[in-house]
Amino acid sequence: MNSIFPFFKWVNNTGISKAISDSIWLFPAIEAVHIVALALLFGAALALYLRVLGVMLRTIPTPRLARELAPWTFCSLMVILISGVLLFSAEAVKLFHSEPFKLKVELLILAIIFHYTLGRKVLSVEDGRISPLLSKAVAVIGIVLWLSVGFAGRAIGFF
Repeated sequence: MNSIFPFFKWVNNTGISKAISDSIWLFPAIEAVHIVALALLFGAALALYLRVLGVMLRTIPTPRLARELAPWTFCSLMVILISGVLLFSAEAVKLFHSEPFKLKVELLILAIIFHYTLGRKVLSVEDGRISPLLSKAVAVIGIVLWLSVGFAGRAIGFF
């Protein structure tokens, strides 16, 4: 892992990093955008997965809800990734030593892969065409993954 430290150090010394670090308001503003985008992404994913679990929006077919929420999910994910890179750049060296940051990145990658592979497959199929046990398992795992990303991100400030 120490072999990537020079990259973290380089990022920490870029102009963007310096601009964000030197500003009183820029880091908190980017962080606010990041958190709002995370809430939007989690809200969309939660609505989808709760629909699969049959807890809410039962009158709306899951594939239709997935199509309608897809742009919100994708756009909020893009905002999260862009704002996350900016936040990372401002404190890259500090984050190199942060276990919650490493966990967040791993969980984020896992959540994205899961949501856009198995999650997408389950969300695009009409109810009853996939095993109810598999559908429910995918929904629970999706919710847990996205929640875990948020909790790990929150833990960065405390550890």
